Amino acid sequence: MPKNKNNNNYTKKIALTGGYAAAYALKQIEPDVMPIYPITPQTPIIETYAKFVADGEVETEMIEVESEHSAMSAAIGASAAGARTVTATSSQGLAYMHEMLYIASGMRLPILMVVAARALSAPLSIHGDHSDVMGSRDAGWVQIFCENPQEVYDKTIIGMKLAEKTQLPVMVIMDGFNTSHSVENLEILDNKVVKKFVGEYQPEKSLLDVENPVTYGPVALQESYFEFKIDQAEAMAKVTKEYENIAEEFEKISGRKYDLFEEYKIKNAKKVLVLIGSVAGTAKDAIDDLQKKDEKVGLLKIELFRPFPFSEIATALKNAKEIIVMDRAMSIGSHPPLFSEIVVSLQNNNDQKISSIVYGLGGRDVFKKQIERILEGKFKDNYLI
Repeated sequence: MPKNKNNNNYTKKIALTGGYAAAYALKQIEPDVMPIYPITPQTPIIETYAKFVADGEVETEMIEVESEHSAMSAAIGASAAGARTVTATSSQGLAYMHEMLYIASGMRLPILMVVAARALSAPLSIHGDHSDVMGSRDAGWVQIFCENPQEVYDKTIIGMKLAEKTQLPVMVIMDGFNTSHSVENLEILDNKVVKKFVGEYQPEKSLLDVENPVTYGPVALQESYFEFKIDQAEAMAKVTKEYENIAEEFEKISGRKYDLFEEYKIKNAKKVLVLIGSVAGTAKDAIDDLQKKDEKVGLLKIELFRPFPFSEIATALKNAKEIIVMDRAMSIGSHPPLFSEIVVSLQNNNDQKISSIVYGLGGRDVFKKQIERILEGKFKDNYLI
């Protein structure tokens, strides 16, 4: 295998879908336990990993359960017992395990879950948008978004280390079909490099450590529940710095840089697009073409959505005169989720114009020409349909 030009680690280049990229990263991590239940478009992740198990490439204990609720329940039990634990889901599956998400985060269990984001019923759609993961944004999980299969591979590795470092559960999120089923060339690190980066999992506490007994999920009445939640919130507040540190470590072994968000040509931009996920690639192409026409436009792509980096985003956008936020989800009865966070980030700057556009629900395509129209001020509606 060739060496990465930015470091001394052996790598190989391979064409993979986002789903396969996630499974490949998990194979290199080799978790102890992986509870699974299929749902489109996440199923290729667990199918691929099941083949790795069947072929003897990993020794992970895969648990085939009867529902996504059971998958998260099993993950909680395995993680509490001290096992490095991962799972994957999508859409209604994530909604079905919603009850258990709060238990995983409240118990401070470092579970890694890969999500192929997909529309929620009703009406039924199996195609990608961010409705499912935005519905879980306040469940106490770290949320990391990916633009393409390379980011899925990289951030799955980063996410595992981050979960165990912060003792909080982590979602690594890709767009359903646009990323999960699209093939791209990406760079894979050597197995030993990944193993060393992630390290051996040494749980601080474990239900199976009979010499040091602990209780998970005790009753907390009025005099203690509030304090538990404060501790949980304070732990989440520390994630931002830990993510930056781990991303910096990852850059040293891979040559690929990740941050809280990606600033694409916004240094002198007067109009900045803010969005999440796979459509960032299309937006970059549109911005490249518009800048050739001397249009002062740029892109801010959010990577870490929970915890949300309010102050850092305010700094990054301080010179923009106009900000256009594109959400791939709706908050029925309120403003779209990303738009709301950006408004809060910029609340101390009253000179900036901030507008909202919802796009791509139910997997609807977004084209470069549409984004160009938005940035040129030729699109006035709140819905890109």
